[in-house]
Amino acid sequence: MTANLRSERPAMIRERLEQGLSIESLSVRDDSHLHAGHAGAQAGGGHFHVRIVSDDFANHSQVARHRLVYQAMGDAMRNDCIHALSIEALTPDEDASGDLTPE
Repeated sequence: MTANLRSERPAMIRERLEQGLSIESLSVRDDSHLHAGHAGAQAGGGHFHVRIVSDDFANHSQVARHRLVYQAMGDAMRNDCIHALSIEALTPDEDASGDLTPE
């Protein structure tokens, strides 16, 4: 996998999430360098972290929120594209209060 393709992935992640969810705040971080040599990363997939603040997460469990994110990501959740995605999914109220544990 070329460095150019790898560098385009955060923009692709941002685009898919913005199209699939109503987002108030979004940050995307590429953590692939922390997993160099990891067996799962050998297929070319990267390790990423997202922090998403969205009203779409209201009244949803953590598992349901992750499902919404995976649904928005679609076919990008392949081992050769995104090997691992760490997700912080918050409502605006949780973000404002600093409460990182959804009910």
